[in-house]
Amino acid sequence: MNHYGGMHFIWWIVWFLFLAWIFFIPTDIPYKKTKKGSPLDVLKDQFAKGEISKEEFVASRNILNSEN
Repeated sequence: MNHYGGMHFIWWIVWFLFLAWIFFIPTDIPYKKTKKGSPLDVLKDQFAKGEISKEEFVASRNILNSEN
Protein backbone atom coordinates (compact mmCIF):
# COMPACT_ATOMS: atom_id res chain seq x y z
CA MET A 1 0.00 0.00 0.00
CA ASN A 2 2.18 2.76 -1.35
CA HIS A 3 -0.08 5.77 -1.87
CA TYR A 4 2.23 8.44 -0.46
CA GLY A 5 -0.54 9.96 1.58
CA GLY A 6 -2.81 10.68 -1.38
CA MET A 7 -0.21 12.66 -3.34
CA HIS A 8 -0.85 10.66 -6.50
CA PHE A 9 -4.46 11.84 -6.58
CA ILE A 10 -3.42 15.43 -5.85
CA TRP A 11 -0.99 15.44 -8.79
CA TRP A 12 -3.78 14.31 -11.13
CA ILE A 13 -5.87 17.25 -9.93
CA VAL A 14 -2.94 19.64 -10.42
CA TRP A 15 -2.35 18.41 -13.98
CA PHE A 16 -6.05 18.61 -14.81
CA LEU A 17 -6.29 22.18 -13.51
CA PHE A 18 -3.15 23.16 -15.41
CA LEU A 19 -4.48 21.75 -18.69
CA ALA A 20 -7.88 23.34 -18.12
CA TRP A 21 -6.15 26.67 -17.50
CA ILE A 22 -4.22 26.36 -20.76
CA PHE A 23 -7.11 25.27 -22.98
CA PHE A 24 -10.28 26.68 -21.49
CA ILE A 25 -9.49 30.08 -19.99
CA PRO A 26 -9.68 32.75 -22.71
CA THR A 27 -6.77 35.14 -22.85
CA ASP A 28 -5.96 38.06 -25.07
CA ILE A 29 -2.91 37.18 -27.06
CA PRO A 30 -1.37 40.37 -28.38
CA TYR A 31 -0.87 40.15 -32.08
CA LYS A 32 -1.39 42.48 -34.97
CA LYS A 33 -4.66 41.72 -36.61
CA THR A 34 -4.37 41.82 -40.35
CA LYS A 35 -7.48 43.01 -42.03
CA LYS A 36 -7.87 41.78 -45.54
CA GLY A 37 -9.81 44.04 -47.79
CA SER A 38 -9.72 45.69 -51.14
CA PRO A 39 -6.83 48.02 -51.94
CA LEU A 40 -9.23 50.95 -51.68
CA ASP A 41 -10.21 49.87 -48.14
CA VAL A 42 -6.54 49.70 -47.17
CA LEU A 43 -6.02 53.16 -48.66
CA LYS A 44 -9.00 54.53 -46.72
CA ASP A 45 -7.64 53.04 -43.49
CA GLN A 46 -4.23 54.62 -44.08
CA PHE A 47 -5.86 57.99 -44.70
CA ALA A 48 -8.06 57.67 -41.62
CA LYS A 49 -5.03 56.88 -39.45
CA GLY A 50 -3.16 59.87 -40.84
CA GLU A 51 -0.47 57.77 -42.45
CA ILE A 52 -0.95 59.48 -45.82
CA SER A 53 -1.98 63.01 -46.78
CA LYS A 54 -5.13 64.01 -48.65
CA GLU A 55 -3.13 64.57 -51.84
CA GLU A 56 -1.58 61.10 -51.61
CA PHE A 57 -5.01 59.60 -50.94
CA VAL A 58 -6.62 61.32 -53.94
CA ALA A 59 -3.73 60.44 -56.25
CA SER A 60 -3.69 56.80 -55.14
CA ARG A 61 -7.49 56.54 -55.35
CA ASN A 62 -7.41 57.89 -58.92
CA ILE A 63 -4.77 55.31 -59.82
CA LEU A 64 -6.82 52.50 -58.31
CA ASN A 65 -10.03 53.68 -60.03
CA SER A 66 -8.29 53.98 -63.41
CA GLU A 67 -7.24 50.35 -63.27
CA ASN A 68 -10.86 49.12 -63.09
